[in-house]
Amino acid sequence: MPRLPQSAQPKGITLWPLIAATYFMASGGPYGLEEAVGSAGYFGAIVLVLITPVIWALPTGLMVAELASAFPAEGGYYVWVRRAMGSFWGFQEAWLSLASSIFDLAIYPTLFVAYLGRLVAGADKGWHGPVIGAAVIGLCLLWNLAGGRAIGEGSLVMLFVMLAPFAVLTIAAFLHHGSGGETSGHLSIRSSNLLAALLVCMWNYMGYDNAANVGGEVENPQRTYPLAIIGTIALVAVGYELPIIGMSFTGVPPSQWTTGSWATLGGMVAGKWLMLAIVAGGMVSSFGQFNSLLMSYSRLPLAMAHDGLLPRVFSRVQPSTGAPWVAIVACAVLYGACLGIGFDRLVTLDVLLWGASLVLEFMALVILRIREPETPRPFRVPGGLAGTVLVGVVPTALLIFAGSYAEHEQIFGVSVWLFGSLVMAAGVLAYGICMLARRQ
Repeated sequence: MPRLPQSAQPKGITLWPLIAATYFMASGGPYGLEEAVGSAGYFGAIVLVLITPVIWALPTGLMVAELASAFPAEGGYYVWVRRAMGSFWGFQEAWLSLASSIFDLAIYPTLFVAYLGRLVAGADKGWHGPVIGAAVIGLCLLWNLAGGRAIGEGSLVMLFVMLAPFAVLTIAAFLHHGSGGETSGHLSIRSSNLLAALLVCMWNYMGYDNAANVGGEVENPQRTYPLAIIGTIALVAVGYELPIIGMSFTGVPPSQWTTGSWATLGGMVAGKWLMLAIVAGGMVSSFGQFNSLLMSYSRLPLAMAHDGLLPRVFSRVQPSTGAPWVAIVACAVLYGACLGIGFDRLVTLDVLLWGASLVLEFMALVILRIREPETPRPFRVPGGLAGTVLVGVVPTALLIFAGSYAEHEQIFGVSVWLFGSLVMAAGVLAYGICMLARRQ
C-alpha cells in the first residue's frame, strides 16, 4: 500500500489557524459575489448563497473530513486517489489540481494590484503592476518557507482584518433602510441569469479539499479536520449571506452590483472611509488567498516526488521548518510567469478542471470505504456505504451542468470545454513522459 508522506517539521497547525487558512483557500471573503446579485437579484442570490453550501460545499466537506482524518498526509487528495486507484489516477488528480491552480492563483496578485490602484494612484499603471505583483509573490514565497504553522497563524490575523469592514457594512446597511432608493421589486428573482449566478456561487464555495494537502502538519488531524471543514463552511456561508441581506434593505438596485462593487456599495451606505477599508480588505483577501493556496499546492510536488512521479529534488525541505522549499519556489515561479494574463472565463474553466479532480476524490472515498473498511475513521460520512455513494451525486450533477454551460463559453478562441479537455489530455501525456523518464 502506498505510504503516507509526512512533513519533516513538528506538527503545528491547530484548529483556528486551519479554519483561517481553509477560509482563504475556499473563499477569501464576499469579494466576487457581486455578479451573483447582479445576475439573479437579491432574493435569488440570497437563496443560492444559502442552498449552494448545502448541495455543493457540504458534500465536499464531509468527504474531506472523512478522508483527511483517516489518511492525514502531505499531498492530501493526491494521496487518497493514488491509494484508491493507483499512480496513474493519482497523477491525474495532481495534474488537474495544479492546472486549475494556474488559472486561479495567477489572478490574485493582479487583483491585489488592482485594489492597490484604488488607494494609491498609478500603482496599477505601466510597469508598476507587474513589479508589485511579483513582490506579492516573493513575499508569499518567503512566508511559505517559514512553514505551515506560520501560514495558519498569519491567516487567522488576516481573516479578522478582512472581515471587519463587511461586519461594519452589514450593520450600516441595516441602519440605512432604503437609503439607496426604492426597495420594491428588488427582491425578485432574475430567473434568466440564475445559471450564471449559480456558477459564481459554486466558484465561491469550492476549494475545501485544498486544506487536506497539509495533513502531515496538522495537530491531531483526526479531530481537527472535521471541525475545521464544517466550521469553515458555516463561517463562509454567514460571511456571504449577511452582507447581501443587509444590502437588500438599502434599496440599491441589483443592476448596480458588478465585479468589484463592494467598495462602492460601502461608500454609499457609510462613507468614503468604509469604501477605502473594503478596498484594503480586498488586498488582504488577495494576498491571503495566494499565500494559503501556495502552501497547499506546493505539497503536491512534494508528495509526488516521494512516490517517484517527479524528480526527487521536489522532496527537499527546509531543515528548520519542514517547508518543501523547492516545490514552493517552483510553484511561485510558475504562477509569476502567468502574471497579467487575462482569463476571461476563469470561473467556468476553474470549475471544470477542479471539478474533474473532485469527482476522482469522491470515487476514492467510495473505493477506500469498500477496500479498507477496517481503517480507523474518526469521522465517517453518515449513511454507511449508500451515504458514501450518494454524497457525491449532487456535486457531480452540478459539475455536469456546469460542463454543459462551458460548451457555450470561449477562451483563447476555443470553447472552454475543448480547452479543458486538452488540458486533461495533456495530463495523460505528462504521465507517460514521467514514467518513461523514471524507467530510464
